[in-house]
Amino acid sequence: MTSDAAIAGPQERGFERADVVWRPSAQVAGSSRLSALMRAHGIETFQELHQRSVSDPDWFWDAAVKDLGVDFYQPYERVQNTSRGLAWTTWWEGAKLNVVHSCLDRYAGTPTDLKTALIWEGESGEVRTRTYAELRQSVDDLAAGMRVLGVAVGDRVGVFMPMIPEVAVAVLACAKIGAVLVPVFSGYGADALAARLRDCGASMLICADGFSRRGSTVNMKAVADAAADECPALAAVVTVPHAGLAPGPQSDRDHQWSQVLASGHAAPTVTEQLDPEATLMIIYTSGTTGPPKGAVHTHGGFPVKGLSDMAYAFDVGASDTVFWFTDIGWMMGAWLIYGSLMAGSTMVMYEGTPDTPTPDRLWQLIEAHKVTVFGVSPTLIRSLMTTNAAGPAAYDLSSLRVVGATGELWDTQSWMWCFDEVCGGQIPLINYAGGTELSGGILCGNVLTPLRPKSFSAPMLGMAADVVDEDGVPVRNALGELVVRSATPGMTRGFWHDDERYLDTYWSRWPDVWVHGDWGYIDDTDGLWYLLGRSDDTIKVAGKRLGPAEVETVLNSHPNVLISAAVGVSDPVKGEKLICFVVARGAQPQDLSLLPAELADMVGSALGRPLRPAEVFLVPDLPRTRNSKIVRKAIRLAYGGVSNLDQSAIENPDSLQAIRECARGRAS
Repeated sequence: MTSDAAIAGPQERGFERADVVWRPSAQVAGSSRLSALMRAHGIETFQELHQRSVSDPDWFWDAAVKDLGVDFYQPYERVQNTSRGLAWTTWWEGAKLNVVHSCLDRYAGTPTDLKTALIWEGESGEVRTRTYAELRQSVDDLAAGMRVLGVAVGDRVGVFMPMIPEVAVAVLACAKIGAVLVPVFSGYGADALAARLRDCGASMLICADGFSRRGSTVNMKAVADAAADECPALAAVVTVPHAGLAPGPQSDRDHQWSQVLASGHAAPTVTEQLDPEATLMIIYTSGTTGPPKGAVHTHGGFPVKGLSDMAYAFDVGASDTVFWFTDIGWMMGAWLIYGSLMAGSTMVMYEGTPDTPTPDRLWQLIEAHKVTVFGVSPTLIRSLMTTNAAGPAAYDLSSLRVVGATGELWDTQSWMWCFDEVCGGQIPLINYAGGTELSGGILCGNVLTPLRPKSFSAPMLGMAADVVDEDGVPVRNALGELVVRSATPGMTRGFWHDDERYLDTYWSRWPDVWVHGDWGYIDDTDGLWYLLGRSDDTIKVAGKRLGPAEVETVLNSHPNVLISAAVGVSDPVKGEKLICFVVARGAQPQDLSLLPAELADMVGSALGRPLRPAEVFLVPDLPRTRNSKIVRKAIRLAYGGVSNLDQSAIENPDSLQAIRECARGRAS
């Protein structure tokens, strides 16, 4: 790697190697699903298992689906076929399957059928549950009712709902009849919803009438109607009466949830037996520019990868209760539904905000439902750790075995707070990073290997990950591009009707290498991995590269900083200059006048004088997604004066106005 990039390693600029803070006990390690897999194949160490999983992927994925209990109607003759090139690898050749069989059908008449499959809690505190048998019956009824309305194999069906029990029913009913699920973020407006439905040619939309958000009711049906008017191919809108809103004007396309279920209840619904490469889902990922990308996933891909990650990273099994704070529009929503049911465990869904009516809501929920595996974003932890409400210590969180984190990068302070306060310093806090296009993780921790704050133990099993320099050469102890050198079942089969964009995005830089777009770092002293932000968020000041996480770690360590974002903007002298945006906490506005200069000096001291920020701005909020991921590209473009940003994935688009005002104030 060239010298300007090589200095960007974490140890060189303020990213000190922390001590190991957690090691698995013999009981935890010995009883884990990873250990069981290793014993079954005579493998001694996790490192040996991982090496075999990437050197012989046919062996690993065959062993994994058998160990995980993925059910095929007809066995596969070949694990993978790379004849069209690595980017177009197909899986389970010759087999027949349907994810709903592994999620529900196979449990019919077994003890699992009587077990709780789903626990839902609303913002008001209302709780509803469904057993596996009850969930299966609802799925059968909806699937049959969808067929009555003309939905056939391959038809696209939008699902626009909050995290309520009916969203799981809709997700699974689509799969049961071979329809293609198109999950849509519950907070989207009509334009964003319509754009996705039009792009995939959806023939049906399933929506809720509304949902609760900080004590107010959001009218989803009004959004759905406005979107439907712009989608000529949309023949049916099915509405779940969740919020109790009075029905608005009805048209021929409108159908009530109860009526659709009743129409399908008369006869059992046969589960479609499908090719593993049959499309299961199109899930749209959106940036701040360009149209959203529709990642195509299959029955033999997304669920297999998701279950593998659940089992081998988070040790999820049939006795677990899993709660991941998410939305159906994000990958983790479908991941939770498919993975928990295939594992025979219980999923928890929460509809509402994590700080309503009080900031201890999540801790209450974990205690009440005896959650064993809990997933959260680092940004959400940062916001919850600063409140004056009762913290985790006020609740009985002893049911927890594993806490997972994804969506954003950690700073050391918030990681340690979560480990000490939520994990009690006793259970693993497992980092998880990957993407929608991969159906899950590239890097993760696990319950067999030691943990240092913010680190990843290794790539996921089956993931031939690496970190390379600008010439594609592997590097250690230096910042580089995170890449993957093999195919996995969960890799997207391309973008919907846009193969060229898919190849350009991930496979065009080096032959047969997936370039993920993150900066990675492998510490050769102990083999731990780190991420330092998106490579397209990289800042290069006077020839020196750094990731936003390096700057934000310093900023977030200040007691008056709640959260921060660092971006690079064009500069005629240095190429780029470092600009930081900070949301303050604790002090009154009149006490913060000196804070920007103090923070700039902190960064300069920690990272080197040439990397001192050109500006530090105090802002009321930062643009973020519903799952609390900060949208740095939107910050950079808004500060640069770009007005036509795609704000559909941003939970709080008003935050961009303050950033634009910072730029105008500086210019004046």
